[in-house]
Amino acid sequence: MDDIKIGEILLPGEESDQEAKARKVKRRFWPTLKRAMRQIPFSRDVVAAYYCAMDPATPLRTRGILLGALAYFVMPFDFIPDVLAVVGFSDDIAVLTAACAAISGQIKEKHYIEADETLKDKLPG
Repeated sequence: MDDIKIGEILLPGEESDQEAKARKVKRRFWPTLKRAMRQIPFSRDVVAAYYCAMDPATPLRTRGILLGALAYFVMPFDFIPDVLAVVGFSDDIAVLTAACAAISGQIKEKHYIEADETLKDKLPG
């Protein structure tokens, strides 16, 4: 994962790899989640991870890990195609589980509250 390096200079108009991933995740997250809801047993954690990754107060390392995992989740082509029944999201689940374990404790209560409100009302997108 290529986070912004200390001392790295971005020219006007350039964006970091993390910013590019954030844009991709924002665009594709909700439609992908809607398709995966039945197969992902921990949707609340995935939505909370999304809100944590989008929170500017989240440390860069944590954001980088979460954005990498969420970008993998939203990619249309991955190791096991998501269109396959039952096993389609199993690799995504493994990546998201590993990411959540790596950033243990960084997803705050406010991210879970946002996730609960989103899942209770309706999914955006």
